[in-house]
Amino acid sequence: MGYSATAGWRLNVEYDYIHQNELRSGTRSVSGVPDGNELERETLNRYITTGLSYSPNSIWNINLLVPYVIRTPSTYGPFDSTQPLPDLSSSRSSSLGDIKLISSYQGLLPTHNLGLQLGVKLPTGHYGTAVDFYGGPNAGTPLDASLQPGTGSTDVIVGAYYYQAVSQNFDMFANGQFQSAVKHHMDQPGNDYRPGNSSTVSFGIRYEKSSQWVPQLQMNLLHKSRDQGALADIQSTAGNVAYVSPGLTARVFSHLHVFGFVQVPVYSNLYGYQLFPHYTVSVGASYAL
Repeated sequence: MGYSATAGWRLNVEYDYIHQNELRSGTRSVSGVPDGNELERETLNRYITTGLSYSPNSIWNINLLVPYVIRTPSTYGPFDSTQPLPDLSSSRSSSLGDIKLISSYQGLLPTHNLGLQLGVKLPTGHYGTAVDFYGGPNAGTPLDASLQPGTGSTDVIVGAYYYQAVSQNFDMFANGQFQSAVKHHMDQPGNDYRPGNSSTVSFGIRYEKSSQWVPQLQMNLLHKSRDQGALADIQSTAGNVAYVSPGLTARVFSHLHVFGFVQVPVYSNLYGYQLFPHYTVSVGASYAL
């Protein structure tokens, strides 16, 4: 968390695996939904994100994040307890997601361990009604707006981070970020969609006795407000989640590091009925150019 005070370029590649296959409402797992609500089966999300960052000096950093989204959702559609369960409708899409550009300033303290962030998310991914179901009763009809590779919105991103040695071998870190749509392309009455605001807070500790292997443990907190608009699933897109996340970073050689993290949910309070992962996995590599 935070950025290196070393000037130069850095290339990052990260793979995220998120399999949402548990139906939840509020703080508990549920086996079904009330009549009239959509009964989803699962959504498999895989993200490959390429990041390129540049630090002209120890104070400034700019980071470009380009995601490639691979998503496979399936659903039974609106549930009707008086009828047999219909065949599954499914889809699969692989395409560019929404690009982020985030600048960081860490000149507030002489130690450069406190930083502020300001960034933008651009509507570069397919959005709205671009991707359809390809199989099942809903074949040819669009996926929900929240399942498209992009949101169709331009978002502002603000954040802050801090890290500090707490003993000879341990460092602590904390960061927070807020993201909100300030402009959305789908803004016509009856055909509008705006993603809900999101806030994340993370904090944890790293064990740095060895520069070759650095294990860490962190807690990640997420709050998301409801999506808005005629194309939004307003009742089932908000909630609060807490994850515990152990991870490990390893130095392959002086310029190359690899890393891996697992997120395990320890608390969730979800509005409506939502699919939720039992865990998520992230692996990647970082190379100083």
